[in-house]
Amino acid sequence: MRPKKSTIAAIALAVTLLSAVSLSTYVNEQVALQTLSQKQRKLPVYCVEREDKTLSISFDCAWGVEYTDTILEALDKNEVHCTFFAVEFWVKKYPEYAKKIVEAGHELGTHSKTHPYMSKLSSTQIDEELSSSCAAIQEATGVRPTLFRAPYGDYNNLLIERAQANGLYTIQWDVDSLDWKNLSATEIALRIINGAKSGSIILCHNNGLHTAEALPMIFSTLKNRGYRFVPIGDLIYKTDYTIDHTGKQHPQNTAG
Repeated sequence: MRPKKSTIAAIALAVTLLSAVSLSTYVNEQVALQTLSQKQRKLPVYCVEREDKTLSISFDCAWGVEYTDTILEALDKNEVHCTFFAVEFWVKKYPEYAKKIVEAGHELGTHSKTHPYMSKLSSTQIDEELSSSCAAIQEATGVRPTLFRAPYGDYNNLLIERAQANGLYTIQWDVDSLDWKNLSATEIALRIINGAKSGSIILCHNNGLHTAEALPMIFSTLKNRGYRFVPIGDLIYKTDYTIDHTGKQHPQNTAG
């Protein structure tokens, strides 16, 4: 006996509804998993929520000092204080420059001991990279670092957790000068000027071929636009903050 058309239609409707419910359940589960993953993922500070046109410029130090004096002169002339991040072997090779940086009123953070991809390291290896490099900086300057920048911008949850356990804030950047690509001074300056905003952290290198040459244009233009440069330690929030999914740090009471 063949089923009635009404019965067939009812079965088809039930199958359609069941499929829709299953699809909806699957989508909701995937959204929940993605949200959970985003909540669990730890991020360094890429930039900071600030409305006062304050920002920071930073210089990673790993190889050479050929342009470092010129950079320091430009910083002094423009009354800018900034943050340098130094690898341990650089500090040990040029302790006089580490000391000169701090004595000029700049901040010196660690950029690791050996400049490895630190997401590939164990907890013990990470601790060695951080503690040894901090000790070397303290020995050269008398000041123990409170900031850390991962080599290559490479990080994972374990790295950020171990940095925090070692008393360090992990710092990334939201404006990349790309000065390591040997861009011209004008190209470097325009990348920074066009990308900078209140709360930005700018990445440069002390041994970029045209970095020092670009600084006067960067400082004069951004200062004329009302921006103020401070070391990263004075830019970030040290307590009562959250970091959103983009790496932007917010004071806890205003984070969305």
